[in-house]
Amino acid sequence: MSIFRFPPLVWIGIAILIISLGVRQSFGIFMMPISDHFGTGREFFSLAIALQNLLFGVYQPFVGMAADKWGAKRIISIGAVAYALGLYLTSIATLPSTLYFSLGALVGLGLSATSYVIILGSVAKVVPAQHAAKAFGLTTAAGSFGMFAVIPGAQWLLAEFNWQQALQVFALLCTLMIAFASFTRNTPSNSPQAQENNDDFTLKQALAEAFRHKGYWLIHAGFFVCGFHVMFIATHLPSYLADKHLSAQVAAMALAYVGIFNIFGSYFWGVMGDKFNKRHVMSALYLVRTIVIAGFVTLPITEGTASLFGAAIGFCWLGTVPLTSGLVRQIFGAKYLSTLYGLVFFTHQLGSFLGAWVGGRIYDHYGSYDPIWWSTVALAFIAALIHLPINDKPVVRPTPALA
Repeated sequence: MSIFRFPPLVWIGIAILIISLGVRQSFGIFMMPISDHFGTGREFFSLAIALQNLLFGVYQPFVGMAADKWGAKRIISIGAVAYALGLYLTSIATLPSTLYFSLGALVGLGLSATSYVIILGSVAKVVPAQHAAKAFGLTTAAGSFGMFAVIPGAQWLLAEFNWQQALQVFALLCTLMIAFASFTRNTPSNSPQAQENNDDFTLKQALAEAFRHKGYWLIHAGFFVCGFHVMFIATHLPSYLADKHLSAQVAAMALAYVGIFNIFGSYFWGVMGDKFNKRHVMSALYLVRTIVIAGFVTLPITEGTASLFGAAIGFCWLGTVPLTSGLVRQIFGAKYLSTLYGLVFFTHQLGSFLGAWVGGRIYDHYGSYDPIWWSTVALAFIAALIHLPINDKPVVRPTPALA
């Protein structure tokens, strides 16, 4: 299937992801101005972002269940309101503790309702199984354009105005997601994708089936590592480069390179997941991460190596999303993908929580990011290994008559 023949819902989902993830990935460049404003160390902002990611994951299974039951339109609209409110309250905060509620809890809720789990769950219901990984890859890739587009914009807003006004602009931007959500529709009950699974198969049965599947837990473990990687890098790379006496513009461009090369990488890994065994492709992706991160912390840190790292890590940045969601869909079907992938994403966010918080904790304790960088190298190699034994064959369920 050509990408131009994908249903309109795929393109609507892409527009929502561009805003949701673009704003989210810009938070790293707010660390120093916000920390300086409140007179706190980096651990304070790191903990607020870590809480955001933890709650992002905690909310996700419940938000996924709600989307499976009531449809994505209502859930995305509620999430967009929470996202915008969280950013606005952060911009007018007078006490640093307010950020734990605004930037942490509210933005975490907004992200859980406007990002991959809900969007990919909707896409899975309108795209045939044999093209799912490609569709997921395209959605992830095009959604990643937001990172490339928004981060330079955030840097410009910080330079021309201040961090409070920058967040208020982002709050207004989030309201556009409500407009996009209004064009979404629930999947017709007579569509081939909606009838792919037994209509009598309940959510309780789906959860019990997944929890008994060893491969499902290995998928959880791999996505934990992904979360640890991406949130540590997104949150701490600007500060790490500043410690190496590189300008904020270099850090912003490095993150922008992550975004632009992630566009190509996400689609590439998604296409590879349709052509080859997804678990083998996933192992290859984590091996690439291992080499890229190890090379970055070994080589001298310059403007050139920072840009090269952004491009290289960007190529394998979110390629895990189409592969992981594709594996869950391949094994368990599309009917409860938002719920089952939502639980996997919760584990991802546990990794994100630790990546964001522990990075700041280790820096404040040791005055160096080196220990955490080498931890990411070891985790990447472990993740490459644990995907190999996954049994990725679709589960066999009894027909209603046999049941």
